Amino acid sequence: MTSTSVFSALAPYGWDEAWADAFAPYESEGLLPGRVVRVDRGQCDVVTADGTLRADTAFVTPHDPLRVLCTGDWAVVEPAGTPRYVRSYLPRRTAFVRSTSSKRSEGQILAANVDHAIIAVSLAVELELGRIERFLALAWESGAQPVVVLTKADLVPDAVTLSHLVEDVQATAPGVPVLTVSAQDGDGLDVLSAVVSGGTSVLLGQSGAGKSTLANALVGADVMTVHTTRDVDGKGRHTTTTRNLLALPGGGVLIDTPGLRGVGLWDAGVGVGQVFSEIEALAERCRFQDCAHESEPGCAVLAALDSGELSERRLESYRKLIRENQRIVAKTDARLRAEIRKDWKKKGAQGKAAMEAKRGSWR
Repeated sequence: MTSTSVFSALAPYGWDEAWADAFAPYESEGLLPGRVVRVDRGQCDVVTADGTLRADTAFVTPHDPLRVLCTGDWAVVEPAGTPRYVRSYLPRRTAFVRSTSSKRSEGQILAANVDHAIIAVSLAVELELGRIERFLALAWESGAQPVVVLTKADLVPDAVTLSHLVEDVQATAPGVPVLTVSAQDGDGLDVLSAVVSGGTSVLLGQSGAGKSTLANALVGADVMTVHTTRDVDGKGRHTTTTRNLLALPGGGVLIDTPGLRGVGLWDAGVGVGQVFSEIEALAERCRFQDCAHESEPGCAVLAALDSGELSERRLESYRKLIRENQRIVAKTDARLRAEIRKDWKKKGAQGKAAMEAKRGSWR
């Protein structure tokens, strides 16, 4: 099969000249390129110029969980054999990673080579702004462009309420497009379709956020099973149990993911800084470079808090995510662990000195 026919067959799945150049060393060995559309235990489905085939992943199962084959990867596949084997995969452009819920402090890669991270948030329940900030931090860290999609807009009682909800999310997501969509009525789908038509998008969110319904609407067919949400809390069952890559009729590729209960950060310091860009900008005006924004004199962040320019909720969320990310990184970085312990001791000494001074004033 010629490189031209390979290009035309795989272009709908995101194949381009840069991927072709990266694959060139394998082409001389007679191996095939293909996009991973689904990964199961030990096996995966790969779409190639010859069609979709099932392949074994025994050669690409390293001990590092961040290097395992993932939906969205460009695989290097053997041209024949029973079973077929994935021999390698091309270097990733982006990778969406979260920490696992286990105590081993491992990262879990959810999707690879993603251009847009679509964060689905249901308007059928009360907004959890802190959770949106978590998703945004991981999205920015991945290298993808985040987009917040507020689903089930038809359930909001009036336009004024909807406008206020959008404003709340926009304040939480600086520099991020915020779209409202009703898959039920079709409202807003044209705008979202235009966004996802340019590259690969991953669909993220909690169970009950309407991801599978949204995926069906974008594909134009019932490719994903949809279950109703519970009336008591608006949450749903895990309709999607695997990560699936779907080619969209209007162009672009969509990766649907299972609902995420836990959204733990994984070495996402840059992403957190991007989400809270206004706090990072204020911090540059603090008197001390190592200002912790707690009680230091000349702290621009605390001054903004006092003036009402910065909300208490926003600052607390920033502190929480910074602490969490530091804990995750410190588990694999001995130097950072030592720095954090030193900081704790310093703050403990300061607190002790303040208490002693207070007791002295009582005498």
